[in-house]
Amino acid sequence: MSDSTHSVTLLTRNGCGLCQVALDQLRPLCAEYGIEVGTIDVDVAAASDPGLRAEYGDRLPVVLLDGREHSYFDVDEPRLRADLAR
Repeated sequence: MSDSTHSVTLLTRNGCGLCQVALDQLRPLCAEYGIEVGTIDVDVAAASDPGLRAEYGDRLPVVLLDGREHSYFDVDEPRLRADLAR
């Protein structure tokens, strides 16, 4: 466990099977670093931020690390672990 100040957010959409798989993979991984995974439904967020769905809507799920795109479709677990350890 580190004194991480990182944030991990999963961009998702209701009914997205890959999104649920990614979330199930992220939760225990991030818990090891004391981080709770946040989620943003791009369709819900589009009401106030239409650019989010325009940018990410066709390639979900997307993992954001500290607000920046880290991986999409699949969780890049080795890379995410390395980046969270920093």
